[in-house]
Amino acid sequence: MSITRSHTNSRMSQLVVHGNTVYLAGQVASDSSANAAVQTQQVLDKIDKLLAEAGSDKSRILSAQIWLANIGHFSAMNEAWDAWVPEGHAPARACIEARLASPDLLVEIGIIAAV
Repeated sequence: MSITRSHTNSRMSQLVVHGNTVYLAGQVASDSSANAAVQTQQVLDKIDKLLAEAGSDKSRILSAQIWLANIGHFSAMNEAWDAWVPEGHAPARACIEARLASPDLLVEIGIIAAV
């Protein structure tokens, strides 16, 4: 079975497809000065684009891992998440508080989806 890697640098690939499964690296916001709700929406927009590139979409997400710099952002993140996930297609999901790569980043989301 082939492995396709996209948006790759020396450290990681943003998108990996193996068989009928899509793996996305943790996605973060483009504007780290934005609040948690806006950062979450930016991350979800990136996920939409990467999934489309792989021939998938958010209705085919199997699993999501969400890291919040502050668990106090849980409600703001969930507001954007709940509006984004199609009815009846909620994936398995975990959400934890964690120190992210930059102190300005508030949300990071990693995805596994079916093609």
